[in-house]
Amino acid sequence: MPLTLYGITNCDTVRKARKWLEAEAIDHQFHDFKKQGLKAEIVHGWMAYQPLDILLNRRGTSWRKLSDAQKALTDEAQLVELMVANPSLVKRPVCEDGDTVTVGFSEEVQATLKAL
Repeated sequence: MPLTLYGITNCDTVRKARKWLEAEAIDHQFHDFKKQGLKAEIVHGWMAYQPLDILLNRRGTSWRKLSDAQKALTDEAQLVELMVANPSLVKRPVCEDGDTVTVGFSEEVQATLKAL
């Protein structure tokens, strides 16, 4: 099964990652959160490999638009549900390949993806 790159089409980092994966001839499929949605089971699966604090983007515009009550949530299940309802809260891109899950697109992530 090819690598799955999760993100949104209009994200610059996701575009950069997709272009890089194609240039590196890494077989992948793209899952657009906005068009295909996001399920809690997927987020929980990622959390087996990456902590919620890494997956949840607290720096973006989507986070700043949340109510103070939503920003104050600390319960993991409630935060996952918030991410499912607002997929833009997921730090992008998330790449999943079997038991490897990367978040973002740093040089370290690129090296990991090349090694798969």
